[in-house]
Amino acid sequence: MDTPEPLRPILYDTAALQLVLDNMAVQLAARLLGQERITLVGIRRCGAPLADRLHVRLRQQLPLAHIERLDLAIKRYADDLTLLHPQTQLTEQAEHARIDLAGRATVVVDDVLYFGFSLMKAAQYLLSKGARTVHTVVLVDRRCATLPIRADVAGLVLQVAPGQVVECHVPPFEPTLQIMLVASAP
Repeated sequence: MDTPEPLRPILYDTAALQLVLDNMAVQLAARLLGQERITLVGIRRCGAPLADRLHVRLRQQLPLAHIERLDLAIKRYADDLTLLHPQTQLTEQAEHARIDLAGRATVVVDDVLYFGFSLMKAAQYLLSKGARTVHTVVLVDRRCATLPIRADVAGLVLQVAPGQVVECHVPPFEPTLQIMLVASAP
């Protein structure tokens, strides 16, 4: 007997998510107002292209600020939320070894805040590099973080069952910007 394909309804399409990203940029700009030096950090995989999209919008919102971009490679779960590493893995790129974030406001961007392991690891790393402040931004907050971390800016709040996976499809990794809910078939 074949296992049925999981249900994959689209919760938000590209047009809706463009508006969500616009709103996130406005909220983030309000938090960063008056900051002259900002570093926008994307968590690879989907957090990086989301940070790119926010970067464009923030440059319009904060034209006088100097906004740098960098990405961090952090991994704990596979895309289906199966545990890959018991400890959250942050791989430091060679170009980041001597990075100095002293006096900079930093913003870390990820696609989904689930338990909080990736955001916590990124915040610790950025603080160790001298960041003055660390703001956390996610496209989706599932409101089930188990670590003492929260999203300062969340585009969407989706409280879904623990067995369901919120999939953020973000180009260039997927062809279309959208959010899907993956659930096991009944």
